[in-house]
Amino acid sequence: MRIKTEFPRVIREIENVFIALKDGTRLAARIWLPTDAEENPVPAILEYLPYRKNDRTAGRDHNRMPYFAGHGYAAVRVDMRGSGDSDGILLDEYLPQEQDDALEVIEWIALQSWCSGAVGMVGISWGGFNSLQIAARRPPALKAVVAIAFTVDRYNEDVHYLGGSVISEMLPWASTMLAYNARPPDPRFVGERWREMWMERMEKCPPYVEQWLTHQRRDAYWTHGSVCEDYAAIQCPVLAVAGAADAYNYSLFRLLEGLSVPRLGIYGPWAHIYPHHALPEPAIGFLQECLRWWDKWLKGAETGIMNEPMLRAWMQEYVPPKTFYAARPGRWVGEESYPSPRIVSREYRLSGQSLIPMPADESNSTAEQSGEINSAIPEREIVGVQSAGMTMGAWGIYGKAGTYADDQRVEDGKTMTFTSEPVRERFEILGMPRVTLEVSADQPNALVSVRLCDVAPDGASLLLSWGILNLTHRDSDEFPEPVEPNKKYTVRFELKPLAHVLAPGHRIRVGVSPTNFPHAWPSPVPVRLRVFFGASGISLPVRTPRPQDAQIAFQAPEGSAPLVVEWLREGQDSAVLEHDLVTQQVTLSRRSDGGCYRIVANGIEYADADLDQFSIVEGEPLSARTRCERMIQVKRADWDVRVETTSELNSDASNFYLLNVLKGYEGGEQVFTKTWEKAIPRDLG
Repeated sequence: MRIKTEFPRVIREIENVFIALKDGTRLAARIWLPTDAEENPVPAILEYLPYRKNDRTAGRDHNRMPYFAGHGYAAVRVDMRGSGDSDGILLDEYLPQEQDDALEVIEWIALQSWCSGAVGMVGISWGGFNSLQIAARRPPALKAVVAIAFTVDRYNEDVHYLGGSVISEMLPWASTMLAYNARPPDPRFVGERWREMWMERMEKCPPYVEQWLTHQRRDAYWTHGSVCEDYAAIQCPVLAVAGAADAYNYSLFRLLEGLSVPRLGIYGPWAHIYPHHALPEPAIGFLQECLRWWDKWLKGAETGIMNEPMLRAWMQEYVPPKTFYAARPGRWVGEESYPSPRIVSREYRLSGQSLIPMPADESNSTAEQSGEINSAIPEREIVGVQSAGMTMGAWGIYGKAGTYADDQRVEDGKTMTFTSEPVRERFEILGMPRVTLEVSADQPNALVSVRLCDVAPDGASLLLSWGILNLTHRDSDEFPEPVEPNKKYTVRFELKPLAHVLAPGHRIRVGVSPTNFPHAWPSPVPVRLRVFFGASGISLPVRTPRPQDAQIAFQAPEGSAPLVVEWLREGQDSAVLEHDLVTQQVTLSRRSDGGCYRIVANGIEYADADLDQFSIVEGEPLSARTRCERMIQVKRADWDVRVETTSELNSDASNFYLLNVLKGYEGGEQVFTKTWEKAIPRDLG
């Protein structure tokens, strides 16, 4: 990354300012702006998060916000109600209160003497979510949005459910937020109130997982804040960004299709990280793209940004499967619209153990078409292996070692697989594969999981995409119904999007299973799933390369000077999969020790460590357990606090059981503890 220290405008920083809301609540903000903004007002860029502007996100803020300010913007970073140095309690994600507060913040910003009256929003993850949600509220001053790693559907594309199934990330993320919400404000800014505010946060902030697991259907709780409910509510231009390695990637494609305002999409190979810091590489000049966007929509300058294709995507080439990638080879491609008329469906049918291309697809070779669509055996069945899914990688990938999917030959051996003949001609897939299955199950509660893999000539199986459907949600997420045992159903659902090249000599493999733990919570009893070949198959979105692809390029990454920190202890990550051959318990443990660093400018020392464990006994789905531990320490020479959380989830046939424990320490002495225990009925899951 090129570090920029000189900019067109000289800047100054306001380390903390309180924005007073109408109900008396004060939200803490950090602001970077040109020194002459009072005389020459500038547009403002808002990032609105619960992640603490003075320590947790200080590093990434320092790399971006001065860069925006140096190019003629006021960059405003606000801690949401109940977080950082702001007043109040953060009771849940994306509440109406969060959006109402944001409307007041935007109005406050627009009225400042240093602001031209035009405001943009930027954010990754939570900030990407609420940028779109707030845009749908249409505050007059909000003129454009840049959303990274977001979702448009809070029920089916966030960290809670997928296809109606409880997913693995629900408890880990809830445990993280329990610890995040328990952190105290900084005495430097709130004074002696800090301890009272800290105790109130620990006492009143609930474990979010209790609320999330209570709403197992797509009800009004989830439709609130899901911008897919009314895309027309968003009336300002949107630049949307997602990464193929990230969990949040469906929504980029859905948003481009759903919006009618000016919009652009960038789809890279990235994990859950800003694209100028991106892993896997290539990183891009993302901040320059933001400036092109802001200059166009907040300053009215012609930057050429709208001459870019609506969708720019990194078309990945095959790489051998590994649990970490520093880079993914490929090239940039572009589509002028999305959905693109240039992307066509290539259909394959399941037959025997084969994946057969449909005859109408004339582009397939003779070798590919050599299979017989009418198999002598019209169906196959499998009893779910409970540990199937353990090597499919983490739900949320942050560019860390051990979190990408391993070679899928292990998973292939635990599932029902269908494999094509080697392809003879290279072809490119861009978008979301669609699965159609004719299935039956012998239990009233059952799910189906589908994986899509690229099988190399040496047999290595690279996971490309996957998806899950709780069969009780086959017709509706709002009104699920039990499966009638052994009745045949036709179900359809989409897999995660991809941009991938199938190379000559490679084969396509589809794996089908009634289990995928820990990504999907297992059905109460082992399920015998039957797949009928008939109409069962997969549709791949295939694009034809074009010469214009070669014109798509991004500038090299840039950023302002990094935050100066001193590392007091280096971090370390690990991911260990254990199979006890006596008890047949399989356990996946992921540890992430973030180390400890001191921010030189304010003296804060910050340390954190996480543990996520997923375990299950073969043949016993009710043995499934998830356990999460979190530790965060924040200290200065005269101030030392630490919070620890433990969260556990298990179930029987009728209920989910939750345990959450929060402990607070000051100066090494425990000063707070609280335990939450809750049983929640299973609702066809």
